Amino acid sequence: MESPDGSGAGGFFEARYVAFLETITHLRPSLHRYCARMTGSVLDGEDVVQDALFQAYRKLDTFDDARPLAPWLFRIAHNRCIDFLRRRGVREEAEAGVETPDSVVPVDPPGRALGRAVEHLVLTLPPMERACVLLKDVFDYSLEDIAELVGSTVGGVKAALHRGRSKVTTSPPRTPPPRAKNAGVARLLNLYVERFNRRDWDGLRELIAADARLCLLDRFAGPLTESPYFGVYERMTVPCRLAVGDVDGAPEVILYQRGVPHTLIHLDVTDDRITGIADYWYTPWVLQAAASVVVSPASA
Repeated sequence: MESPDGSGAGGFFEARYVAFLETITHLRPSLHRYCARMTGSVLDGEDVVQDALFQAYRKLDTFDDARPLAPWLFRIAHNRCIDFLRRRGVREEAEAGVETPDSVVPVDPPGRALGRAVEHLVLTLPPMERACVLLKDVFDYSLEDIAELVGSTVGGVKAALHRGRSKVTTSPPRTPPPRAKNAGVARLLNLYVERFNRRDWDGLRELIAADARLCLLDRFAGPLTESPYFGVYERMTVPCRLAVGDVDGAPEVILYQRGVPHTLIHLDVTDDRITGIADYWYTPWVLQAAASVVVSPASA
């Protein structure tokens, strides 16, 4: 399979780290799904996953091989999600009562009955309740496993589940505020897509700042000028085209492969120049996890 870093399996990341990522490929979509629902954003969720996996890689020598890998990775990812939410300024007053006695009101299971809808409804919950509902009703972890994963007790998890499930079934879904449209960003995204689809590589580079950064998830992070990024896209034989769209309400570039949406590309724009490109070629589940993907009629 051709890929836009031109590096095959090794890439610019340390080969052993890439090998670690490839050994846990089957876990990545679930980790991202959890982090995306915890953070409320598929892109923020993937950033947290990347951070968590690098932390896990550095701690591999402390991992007990006799234990299952998934809960260990979920625990690290959960802690990174909590750190992210705290940095973002989420208030956790409702968390104070989580550590309650083991004797609590019986827990009804409305979450699983709601199916995938619960993944988006949990955004109305504080972090602990959100985590417990997701881990139980979406990922089907046991109460004991959840308690270990979130650093609580079985009684605390039961209490958080009861409160979270009650709120989910009685509260309307939270509608995110509409994002203000930026005419300059929209113009650059459209120009980027138009020139890419015409294979106008020189014209494409004119849109990009000299010090622009590239993040090719799982393979490369650094100055765009140090990557053969556009050159590999130019040489690709697999049909690829771009379209402008909204992903969960945010303007993004959607990459189609063989006529099917494959992944997305996020562009950072500053002073009418593209200053950053985040290409999710190797993590297509990011687009698949989005709650809403709308392609601009002009790009379809």
